[in-house]
Amino acid sequence: MKSDSSPWIIVGQVAAALAVGMGIGRFVYTPILPLMVAQAHMTSQLGGLVATGNYVGYLAGAMAGIFVPRLLHSKVTLRISLVVVVLTLAGMPVTEHGAVWFVLRLIAGIASALVFMVAVSSMLTHLRAHGYHLAGWAFGGVGAGIALSGILVLVLRAVSNWTAAWIASAILAAILSALAWPMKTQPPTAQPDGAAKLTYPRSHRWFSALMVSYSLEGIGYIIAGTFLVAAIDQSIPGWIGSGAWVLVGLAALPSSALWAWLAHRFARPVLLLAALIIQAIGIALPALFGGVVPAIISAILFGATFLGIGTIALAIGAHLRFPRSVALLTTGYSVGQILGPLLVTPVLNHGYHDALLIGAATVSIAALAAILLGLRFPHKVEPLDAVDED
Repeated sequence: MKSDSSPWIIVGQVAAALAVGMGIGRFVYTPILPLMVAQAHMTSQLGGLVATGNYVGYLAGAMAGIFVPRLLHSKVTLRISLVVVVLTLAGMPVTEHGAVWFVLRLIAGIASALVFMVAVSSMLTHLRAHGYHLAGWAFGGVGAGIALSGILVLVLRAVSNWTAAWIASAILAAILSALAWPMKTQPPTAQPDGAAKLTYPRSHRWFSALMVSYSLEGIGYIIAGTFLVAAIDQSIPGWIGSGAWVLVGLAALPSSALWAWLAHRFARPVLLLAALIIQAIGIALPALFGGVVPAIISAILFGATFLGIGTIALAIGAHLRFPRSVALLTTGYSVGQILGPLLVTPVLNHGYHDALLIGAATVSIAALAAILLGLRFPHKVEPLDAVDED
């Protein structure tokens, strides 16, 4: 019983769940996409459409969590979602029909969102009394899942084909699901009748800037998250693209803990701006410069920022005390992810470099919104008063 309450046990279980739901269930499509284009007669346009199906599913799963909050505190929801992720991964090589691929990725998106929200809810509940760095390492499970599945694809592309990559990813997800299976959830706590309700200063201006910035980040980051490997493969055929994706995962693994540490030393709006600028540079590099070195730098910069930006943005929303900030920000981010692949689909006929430039430009505009967020930012937000509920 004592080991079950160990914070590092909780970190490991949450990290394993996030590795399944996000690192593999969501992002393994990125390194497998070039193999499907080369071996399964998938067109670039179909690849973008199938990716969009996953993001639509993620939005649907996020909305389900908003409207049915009980789902986020249910061990049954977690376990069913983990199983669904594994089954949808295993189902991808069973067919070569684009419509079926779309549906499988749609369902995987719903399950991934539920795994993410249940795992994060559990983490916030059980790690509340511990340091922020522990939550950062738990979020690192996303990077671990990206790195592990990326290594699998890197090895299998040399000795097998796209179908084996999907099957191996499903097996890896099943193993990690077993590690996440015992994860504890906790029922939501109801506020007692007559409890004081705090009122806070208006923060609409800052939250609006944050909402715009984070939604634009959803568009820009997902373009890179979907097409980065394919773009590198286009310039440097061989293993470099898949190898770069492994670097994305390795850079992402400690990134949330690092950005959480930096948040104790620098203002979050400044960190958000810095992370967005770094990410925009990373996304643009493979489109502007050929060769191995730009590809490696791009992978590291992208991996080091995409989780950190989410961590910082959600923390700013909570700091501003804006009602339902996490739900609103997650919804805006999810809508952005749907729009991203659709936005660049018309330019995919000419390859993936133009898509990356559009993604970098979008993240740059998100950085401009972050500048507005930082203007006269209320670094201390105190309640105005407390009123009794009638």
